[in-house]
Amino acid sequence: MAATASPRTPARRHIAVIPCRWGASRFPGKPLAQLGNKPLLWHVHQRCLKAKRLDGVVVATDDERIMEACHELGIECMRTGKHLTGTDRVAECAHRLPADAYINVQGDEPFISPAAIDAISEALEHMAPGTVAVNAYTESNDVGAVLDHNVVKVVVDAQRNALMFSRQPIPYPRGDRPRYLRQLGLYGFTRTGLSLFRHTPQGPLERTEGVEMLRFVEHGHRVQMLSVEDEGVAVDTPADLARARTILLSQSIR
Repeated sequence: MAATASPRTPARRHIAVIPCRWGASRFPGKPLAQLGNKPLLWHVHQRCLKAKRLDGVVVATDDERIMEACHELGIECMRTGKHLTGTDRVAECAHRLPADAYINVQGDEPFISPAAIDAISEALEHMAPGTVAVNAYTESNDVGAVLDHNVVKVVVDAQRNALMFSRQPIPYPRGDRPRYLRQLGLYGFTRTGLSLFRHTPQGPLERTEGVEMLRFVEHGHRVQMLSVEDEGVAVDTPADLARARTILLSQSIR
């Protein structure tokens, strides 16, 4: 049965938090959209359960319909207030649910790799001083994805720290042929990092791009980017859901 977490819950090491909200502008009700015979959030939860380094998985939402669905599916769920971003929602969970570190797994990544989740968990234990978060990325050779404003691109420095995130195709290909890196909806934070995020105001870049990791970058904090293998599709629109259904069908046929 789904449970509401208590402030007295014993501390766990690393937990995944899946932030889910109903009112996505591009796809209202997305977490409960049907993929196969289960809602989208169930598939994300299942991928988290397959990771080997987690001590728990929690859905975080402010919506009663999502809470009820989690209850029916036997998924642990925490009711939160309303927030600007999914990471703000995860930060509220961290304030109430003790753990060493938290992995934000976006609720629209039904094929996210469990190995990638484990890689983020391991990276959290070896972060360089001054690093506040770890964010997964993968290289993209799909022209359509590079041009798609729903797909966030990132550029990194020589140490693979994030320099900039954008929905535009960055870097601009004026000289060398660029490598386009797709940011995944998979972020790792220490408890301290989430507290910093929660108490840092949104800056103009975050508000303009709608990319929450820019809150750290534009305030001078270091975000380590971690290359992982991932061939899934993020569900941002109903068209993406149709693609996800095709992928799921092809996997069931194998």
